[in-house]
Amino acid sequence: MDTPQRGNRRRALAVAAVALLALGPAAVTPATRAPAAVTPGARAPAPTAAPAPDGADLYLRTCASCHGDQGRGTQRGPSLVGVGPASVDFQLGTGRMPLTHEERQPTRHEPVFSAAEIAALVDHVATFGGGGPPIPDPAPGDVAAGRQIFAANCAPCHSATGSGTDLTNGLVAPPLYEATAVQIAEAVRVGPGPMPAFPGEVLTDRQVDDLTSYVRLLSSERLDAGGNPLGRLGPSTEGLVAWLFGLSLLVLAARWLGTRADR
Repeated sequence: MDTPQRGNRRRALAVAAVALLALGPAAVTPATRAPAAVTPGARAPAPTAAPAPDGADLYLRTCASCHGDQGRGTQRGPSLVGVGPASVDFQLGTGRMPLTHEERQPTRHEPVFSAAEIAALVDHVATFGGGGPPIPDPAPGDVAAGRQIFAANCAPCHSATGSGTDLTNGLVAPPLYEATAVQIAEAVRVGPGPMPAFPGEVLTDRQVDDLTSYVRLLSSERLDAGGNPLGRLGPSTEGLVAWLFGLSLLVLAARWLGTRADR
């Protein structure tokens, strides 16, 4: 028999079941947190800037063994006192320095240092003593005027096409195709290696701009529209190759005709 207490329990369970059915999923779904409010105008933390290169430390680690702690030179390297920013920037920017081994005439390579490191080294070497050409800032110039300057002052060594030539005593005038406008202007003012320097008394800044624009034009055109440059050794080489090629064709034709005649 059902007692009054059991009847009360059954009625309570029935009421609870009806309430759950009425509420549906909302009764069993856990409460979710509201998204955090975003403050208007708030910015993400700025990334930490990389520290500036230490030119003095770079110099002591990579240059001092040849040029001395104070840049006065040693038996392994010349003095850097008074060479000027353009010289240091050119040598480092073209990868001619630092040397991995002793060379009579350093050649162009990929730079060892970044642009920021080069700037730090330029500033540090300047503390050894002032003087020397500053880093130029070439502007677009007159290409026609630059061609005349190049023909008179540069072509005898670098060739009319800027491809470079061999000089005496095992030295070379390098090709100019990879040089930037700043590096061309720096070389004009500094005179690296066997190249003579052209100070402002010889070539004005405007003339350097003209010359730089023409050399950059040579770099973009390469003057190879006629076909294979054959090392850019000139028309004599091209004529010799054409003559040998034609002679070879004649020999092959004569042998072919002789073979047919024998049949």
